[in-house]
Amino acid sequence: MEKIDVILGLQWGDEGKGKIVDVFTPKYDIITRFQGGPNAGHTLEINGKKHILHTIPSGIFHKNTTNIIGNGVIIDPYVLLNEINELKEKNIDASRNLLISKKAHLILPTHRLLDAAYESAMGERKIGSTLKGIGPTYTDKISRKGIRVGDMNYDYFQSKYEALKKNHFDIINRYDFDYSNICIDGLTIEEYEKKWFEGLEMIKSFQLIDSETYINKSLAEGKSVLAEGAQGTLLDIDFGSYPYVTSSNTVTAGVCSGLGVPPTSIGNIYGVFKAYCTRVGSGPFPTELSDEPGEKLRNNGYEYGATTGRPRRCGWLDLPALKYSIMINGVSNLVMTKADVLDVFEQISVCTHYQFNGETIDYLPFYVKEEEIKPFYRDLSGWLSKISDMRTPDDFPPHLLDYIKFIEEQVNVPITIVSVGPGRDQVVYK
Repeated sequence: MEKIDVILGLQWGDEGKGKIVDVFTPKYDIITRFQGGPNAGHTLEINGKKHILHTIPSGIFHKNTTNIIGNGVIIDPYVLLNEINELKEKNIDASRNLLISKKAHLILPTHRLLDAAYESAMGERKIGSTLKGIGPTYTDKISRKGIRVGDMNYDYFQSKYEALKKNHFDIINRYDFDYSNICIDGLTIEEYEKKWFEGLEMIKSFQLIDSETYINKSLAEGKSVLAEGAQGTLLDIDFGSYPYVTSSNTVTAGVCSGLGVPPTSIGNIYGVFKAYCTRVGSGPFPTELSDEPGEKLRNNGYEYGATTGRPRRCGWLDLPALKYSIMINGVSNLVMTKADVLDVFEQISVCTHYQFNGETIDYLPFYVKEEEIKPFYRDLSGWLSKISDMRTPDDFPPHLLDYIKFIEEQVNVPITIVSVGPGRDQVVYK
């Protein structure tokens, strides 16, 4: 029986997972998403053209590979409709190789209103939600009120939809939240709902599957499967910087529940991390730089959210956080992305420890306010060379090799791939 390989992020998301999945895809028969929703933004650059995916697995550009939206993913039919239409404009027909789990839950238009109401009520304590309806949808899933893709083929669907919609408005009204002037992606709630149902009809035209049966049967037949994660480990609902997290399990364990496969089916685990750190939204970020180097990282790396367009918070690489993520996920191989962003730095700092409550620690504490934790840095020499055209480790400048070696020694896991640019060909295998 084949094993499922896994690609997931080790930081706060935006590590470049989508590109790595695209690079790996030719080696696999099936690519499948196992958690998250359209709060993900996987950016891929193919033949000089940029593509952004929110729900569809990043293997969609390879027509001979089957792509599956797993049961652990939540789907907004409106967003998926737009995504599929954008692919169609680029002569990519998603219907040829995209399958959708019947057990995936649906994001309703009112889930997005709820998201806005909850965030507004938080005031200064707001999470920094993408306002895509993610949290409220997972809440309904866990409280057993959710609506799944497979429900739309049954007579009870409309009445179930209306009942849940009414429940949402009851909650919104209790929050005294004025939604009359709220626009969702530029649409009124009525306009959005109309488009949502158009998206639902589009979903019906795709092959809907019992994904857990399909995937396990495929493994038994010897087919190779790659599970693609969204967001990042430090945004995991259980193991991230709670409460400033997403609402799903972004770690390796989420593959089992998000696809319906046993732990014994997991094979290689590829952990993707940036050569530095970024974060979108609120929450602790020990190595954040609010000065000129931080702005330099943001501009050189074009650090703006693929889903929201928000500028990302930027900082130096955080090794205690990286080691934590490696431990939680059981990472076997590391992939370092955006190394080229550091080309312009004469000196590069790496956080090796924290000072917290008067102690020196090398792990993430249970709860921390940003002002209570101080990072200790090790300064390394930058390479001040353009590496985007390099294709072998032998081409790398000595100081880049030193940077890679230092990280490997600290985390005790090999960096087997280094990304030196946004293109699918800009990868170096070690």
